[in-house]
Amino acid sequence: RDFALEAAFCAALIMMHLSRLAEEIVIWSSQPFSWIVLPDAFCTGSSIMPQKKNPDVAELIRGKTARVYGDLITIMTLLKGLPMAYNRDLQEDKEPLFDAVDTVKNCISIFTEMIQNTFFNAQRMYAAARGGFSTATDVAEYLVGKGVPFRRAHAITGKIVAYCLKHNKELDNLSLKEYQYFDPCFAEDIRKKINVQYAVNARKHTGGTATKTVLQRIKEFEKSIGKL
Repeated sequence: RDFALEAAFCAALIMMHLSRLAEEIVIWSSQPFSWIVLPDAFCTGSSIMPQKKNPDVAELIRGKTARVYGDLITIMTLLKGLPMAYNRDLQEDKEPLFDAVDTVKNCISIFTEMIQNTFFNAQRMYAAARGGFSTATDVAEYLVGKGVPFRRAHAITGKIVAYCLKHNKELDNLSLKEYQYFDPCFAEDIRKKINVQYAVNARKHTGGTATKTVLQRIKEFEKSIGKL
């Protein structure tokens, strides 16, 4: 029954990743983030709080993961004490295997529909991406490009971030004079380097964040799926 065991494991692995994404959906749709707005058809209200919009589908899929894990453990436990050849115990492999496959198919189907109808608040996500000094690494890399050793560039950038925190500023609204106070290597082109969109698209390596790279990876996945 290795084939059944492997199928159950694949189902559990798929559910693990769906659960992780569902957790992101729950967080992103919460009020402190408000990065996405889920379609009403995939949410419910609260029994007492009229303003609440609960991400039910994401929470239920996250919960279904435990069920599929249980199916995998059921089959593993069923097989672990059997001698060679067929044993009547093996009639018990059908229910967990079928349940795992059906659960995954249903979860993927409904998750796909939910995502297709989800609104992504790009403006709010962009504002969040600008915060937290997310381009500090780009400042350090800029200095390295000017010939500054990375260990020194790292220390300089740390001081710049500390300065920003003290004066309630962000990296992209410091003046060139302020940058040059920390190192004379800074020039006007630092503004381009610390732009969030530039920083994202600068990562062109495999698995990077550049739009071109991401779209290429999507095409590769679609091609792989098309061969199944």
